[in-house]
Amino acid sequence: MRRRHLLATAALGAASLAAPRLAAAQGAPGRRLLRFVPQADLALLDPIHSVAFVTRNHAMMVYDTLYGWDAELRARPQMAEGHTVEEDGRLWSIRLREGLRFHDGEPVLARDCAASIRRWATRDAFGQALMAATEEVAAADDRTIRFRLRKPFPLLPDALAKIGTHLAVMMPERHAALPSSQAVPEIIGSGPYRFVANERVPGSRNVYARNEAYVPRQEPASYMAGGKVAHFDRVEWITIPDAATASAALQRGEVDWWELPAIDLVPQLRRARGVKVDILDPNGSVGFFRPNHLHPPFDNPAIRRALLRGIRQRDFMIAVAGEDQSLWRVPYGFFAPGSVMASDEGLEAFRNPADIPTTRRALQEAGYRGERISLLAATDFPVINAMCEVMGDYLRRLGVNLDYIATDWGTVTQRILNQAPPEQGGWNSMISWTAGSAQVNPAANNLLRGHGRAAIFGWPTAPELERLRDAWFEATDDAARAEIGRRMQRQAFEDVPYIPLGQFFSPTALRADLDGMLKGVALFYNIRRV
Repeated sequence: MRRRHLLATAALGAASLAAPRLAAAQGAPGRRLLRFVPQADLALLDPIHSVAFVTRNHAMMVYDTLYGWDAELRARPQMAEGHTVEEDGRLWSIRLREGLRFHDGEPVLARDCAASIRRWATRDAFGQALMAATEEVAAADDRTIRFRLRKPFPLLPDALAKIGTHLAVMMPERHAALPSSQAVPEIIGSGPYRFVANERVPGSRNVYARNEAYVPRQEPASYMAGGKVAHFDRVEWITIPDAATASAALQRGEVDWWELPAIDLVPQLRRARGVKVDILDPNGSVGFFRPNHLHPPFDNPAIRRALLRGIRQRDFMIAVAGEDQSLWRVPYGFFAPGSVMASDEGLEAFRNPADIPTTRRALQEAGYRGERISLLAATDFPVINAMCEVMGDYLRRLGVNLDYIATDWGTVTQRILNQAPPEQGGWNSMISWTAGSAQVNPAANNLLRGHGRAAIFGWPTAPELERLRDAWFEATDDAARAEIGRRMQRQAFEDVPYIPLGQFFSPTALRADLDGMLKGVALFYNIRRV
């Protein structure tokens, strides 16, 4: 950590002298402009086509959802005016708010929403569960979306409100009719900001303009719910891969908000005049190692179990968040601590990990024979890069024949969609992180799905996890859900769909004259300059 700090400090000095200066964020159009440094480059724009959180954050500016989670993670009507439930829970009618319009001026109709739901549900785990219980989702009239269900699905609003990827965003029917494997040709939503496509500079800048026609709800904003009031006429996302350069730009007032500052620079930012540091998401984030289950050697569960048994979560969390233990939590299992599903089942593996010689022998006994293993490492994403460095060191010490692919996050997000073998453009493993709020139950936790090639990237096949997940949907009380959570976690330590690396709480840094930032993820409504 001392070496990383020294390098970061030296880079900061160099950046201050050599980096090109941006125009001051307070410049034209004055106090109505917000300049933001996102966690990584926005490589993919379609939130159904991509699982990247940076794409999800972009989508929450441009698109809107029928329901949204509030700060207590309860589903609240958003684009929906409300709903009625009939026929013993098998008929839901969702009424749209009056006057909703897309950015091209066209009205938002129920048929747009029905098509959007169908497209979203082909990729999202919660959506897939909803559609498995759905006989038909269609427009009853221009403002009424009708779900005709095969069996009751009381979590229907929760599915449409979820925060993790993929968001159930509403888009025009002509876009929603496209297969989810194909990116939409243009970004048109009905949210508080519209995407300014002709000002996009891939790898460098994305621009958003306030949607003058947007009519917020009357309730106060609360996470993804309530009145989404846009106080800025224009928001510019400026990609700055170098942490020292981003830090210097924030301190000089050339940018307003740095979403995920490098942890080594946070103490300096706390001391900087005109800058404040806060925790963005009180639910935290969860680092994970995702093996590709389709190809050797990670198609062998014994190899995955052996690798997990030697993981020291503490090492990953120190790399991400430093020595301050208030910023991270271990051991961490497969469900968010404090949730009904959380348990201590199997956590002894992380409390007392095996040493390197023992893990090396376990890998060999499991059948590892020196196969080349690729690890996709996003060097332009500080949090992910730090975890990849720890994992790379761990694998090398185990004697793994490692192909450490140092690349950018945009390339990672595109390559992980490729199911081909690694030598044909595919991959063996990658590291990323997900929101703690996305791990409260098996519907939200897409990483726990075990339905093979229909699952998200990594494509695990885990029939027992799928069976337990189905049982969770049928559970009638929290005691039954808690028992299912314990059994799912026990099974996850056997199947190892992914390896949790710990929970961390990411600081965010912004100019001191910004107020009203909502906690959870980077949201661009409610925040304003004072």
